[in-house]
Amino acid sequence: MAKQILILGGGYGGLLSALTARKYFTPQEAEITLVNRVPYHQIVTELHRLAVSGLNEGNVALPLNKLLKNKSIQLIIDNVENIDPEKKQVRLLASGNLGYDKLVVALGGETAFFGIPGLEENSMTLKSVEEAKKVSAHIQARLDAYAKSKDEKDATIVIGGGGLTGIELTGEIVDMLPKWCEKRGIDRSEIKLHNIEAGPTILAGFPAELLERAKESLTKRGVNLIMGVAVTEVQGTKVMLKDGSSIDTNTFVWTGGVTGNPVVANCGIEVNRGRATVNEFLQSTSHSDVFLAGDNAVVFGPEGRPYPPSAQIAWQMGEAIGYNLYADYKGIPLQSFQFVNSGVLASLGRKDAIGTVGASQLRLRGLSATLMKEASNVRYLQHVNGLSSILH
Repeated sequence: MAKQILILGGGYGGLLSALTARKYFTPQEAEITLVNRVPYHQIVTELHRLAVSGLNEGNVALPLNKLLKNKSIQLIIDNVENIDPEKKQVRLLASGNLGYDKLVVALGGETAFFGIPGLEENSMTLKSVEEAKKVSAHIQARLDAYAKSKDEKDATIVIGGGGLTGIELTGEIVDMLPKWCEKRGIDRSEIKLHNIEAGPTILAGFPAELLERAKESLTKRGVNLIMGVAVTEVQGTKVMLKDGSSIDTNTFVWTGGVTGNPVVANCGIEVNRGRATVNEFLQSTSHSDVFLAGDNAVVFGPEGRPYPPSAQIAWQMGEAIGYNLYADYKGIPLQSFQFVNSGVLASLGRKDAIGTVGASQLRLRGLSATLMKEASNVRYLQHVNGLSSILH
């Protein structure tokens, strides 16, 4: 009788788990079911471009039915309400209960608001295609309003968080502002764009020389970088900062952190600060029939520090899980997960970027980094057969 493999989440970890498992299992050996909230796979590394309408939605939202075509993988579009690891059952909002022999949880993380008063209620976030489209529509609506009212809050854009998402979004916005302003008859110099980072620098982890390049690139184009100052409260349209200052704005996008998914945190498997703890094979430390990929799991590197959530690690975790599901089925040794860091690339706008690539951590800046980032995206799309879904 075929084993029932249930995969929750169609992001990087979930999709790669499904595709890799099917590469090893025959349909007679395993029935694979993928559950996702929306009918498409989101290229989250490109959401910042969609958030300024700088990219077609079809390049960021790839239909899962096309990616899974002829793969003998069942697709269910539904919301996961509850996981019961003792009964080996998952409850979906519309489809009811699904049983499993092996479960892969790759539901992704949620935005962390760190208990800051008023932050969640008074900010937008950038974790999905829907949210990216909302950010784009909101910014342009506020500029439309400013052209008529001259209300400075409509001319002030604040991005909270100086990590990859926050800086890439900031870079896209500052590059689009001249076009947006010209279209509306607004003087570009009247529009203020702030990026707020609580840590001592933006893009923590990059080499100092690349950080200086990023700061210079953004400030030259009109971004006000506020570093080493935390957001302490948001009162309606007023963003309060730890140094006692505040910024009045009608546009506040928060990108300041990731936390675990509450469905995972509350399901009864072992967790650490809301994210599941896993062994070297990416199995739950409390339930060996549950595997976890991406932001749901906390994976520690050789230095004893957890790897930061990224598309790159989720991709590799998904492939590792896909193989380990088969190894477990065949009774052969499972493979320990070894993260291979191929580098990090940060877009600073349309024509500028910084990055480190390869085992030697070769440092790139400017056009070379921009082209490498584009190549990295194409490589992933080829890997999941996503180029054909964009072209057709």
